[in-house]
Amino acid sequence: MTAKPAKASFYSGDSYDPGTSVGYQILQLGTLIRREVDLRMAEHGLTDAQWKPLFMLSIGRAETAHELARVLDCDAGAVTRMLDRLEAKGLIERVRSETDRRVVHLRLTDAGRAAADIVPHVLADAHNDLFAGFSRDEWMQLRELISRLIANANQFAPGRPAA
Repeated sequence: MTAKPAKASFYSGDSYDPGTSVGYQILQLGTLIRREVDLRMAEHGLTDAQWKPLFMLSIGRAETAHELARVLDCDAGAVTRMLDRLEAKGLIERVRSETDRRVVHLRLTDAGRAAADIVPHVLADAHNDLFAGFSRDEWMQLRELISRLIANANQFAPGRPAA
């Protein structure tokens, strides 16, 4: 097991300003990226509640409603309602497992696959536009720094699923 890094002292409760907080800045950045992605996905007739599960299913991150709820960090009931809508639109189908009748697998229909195929291109374009003016080395350094922050954050609550 890797030793926990020494605690930093970059912030002080006496002078804490959210505007200079990296966490707050990352939250702002996430909000701005989500807004832009939502606008770009809307051009293809996809909402946030549609493209995320379709994409997760298409890349094999989930096969069941339970797995989808876990990877999307959503309430199982909300996922079930969202899947009902996707099924009604003809984008997914539910297929009962042949080996365990309690398990229902989620499968993309042809229309769902076509919609999911658009997603990585929209995401790549949005992120490439975000990094306008950055060098490849800067991009890679930022990715490494964020990975370190994630590793530190995952140590806050041992036993909790890692992000």
